[in-house]
Amino acid sequence: MCSEPGCSGESRHLPDIDLLRKKIDGLDEKILEAVNERARLAQCIGRVKEDCDDSVYKPGREQVVYEHALENNPGPLPDEALKAVFREIISGCRSLEKPVAVAYLGPEGTFTHWAAESQFGKSVDYRAVASLADVFEDVESKRADYGVVPVENSTEGGIRETLALFLDSSLKVCSEIVYEIRHSLMARCRIEDVEKIYSKGPVFAQTRLWLRENLPDARRVEVESTSRAARLAAEEESAAAIGFEALARDCGLNLLARNIQDRNDNVTRFFVLANGISEPTGNDKTALLCSIKDRVGALHDLLYAFKKHGINMTKIESFPSQAQAWHYLFFIDFMGHPEDEKIKTALKDMDGNCDMLKVLGAFPCATAG
Repeated sequence: MCSEPGCSGESRHLPDIDLLRKKIDGLDEKILEAVNERARLAQCIGRVKEDCDDSVYKPGREQVVYEHALENNPGPLPDEALKAVFREIISGCRSLEKPVAVAYLGPEGTFTHWAAESQFGKSVDYRAVASLADVFEDVESKRADYGVVPVENSTEGGIRETLALFLDSSLKVCSEIVYEIRHSLMARCRIEDVEKIYSKGPVFAQTRLWLRENLPDARRVEVESTSRAARLAAEEESAAAIGFEALARDCGLNLLARNIQDRNDNVTRFFVLANGISEPTGNDKTALLCSIKDRVGALHDLLYAFKKHGINMTKIESFPSQAQAWHYLFFIDFMGHPEDEKIKTALKDMDGNCDMLKVLGAFPCATAG
């Protein structure tokens, strides 16, 4: 219902459209003035950060900006749209402080790419690299300021290749991204004409039930990325691809079915790599890797530290060490920040029960988005 004076919602009482557009033009001028004033302040902050060699990317501060905007949003613009607007404002202002390069596992159009963009916005130099190891190397060599790597999927579990790369790296986790994974089927042909489907192995696993019910006879071909799958499908008349729906637009394909994942709570967690951890915000997580001593009760003693110090452990997963047969590493994260006194004490207790304990980083808690 239109709330403008003289507008009852019926067409004969609608205000003049040219008058409404004139009001919008006036508001746009005010928005433009406010955004550029914000940008000028960001430039001032950038100069201060440069003097003290501080990072331009502050995930805790950016989270506060989003939360403040959403808490004060009276509508009718939905929260998701408002957050997208603020994301690009923040991204543009951040780039004025200092140009930012972000490495990610490519090629362009992968879920890692979209997750990175959901965090950093479009005013960033994105560097698509060929492997997870290359993401680490780009940040370590300072060809990129930050890197984005997948670390865990809600249905597939921890991504061991990522976790293993932390063992020999000096990089830290400064932020996490929790990204909802939505799979779509796309092709040049009709769904009844699909004979072959391209996608990644994990994507096939996450859409197994839907495929069994809807395309049981279609041949499945695993490729290295969903963007590669879409490009291949665009070259073949009876082939389809499964991936992020934006790939259909980019590759000239038709969307045959949306949201074909077997579970609607399918989310992937990504870590943002940097050369240091984030400052404490009061709502943080710490992540670590460790291996325990080979003795009776070692795992019990390690985990008892969480109960003893009243710490909420949010994740534990074991995976085999690549260096020693029948030797396991544990990936753990928990609420708190290494600068918290009780976390310092707990880490000291845990270290006494470990052959190796490495804090991967600390970061503000993220929510799916």
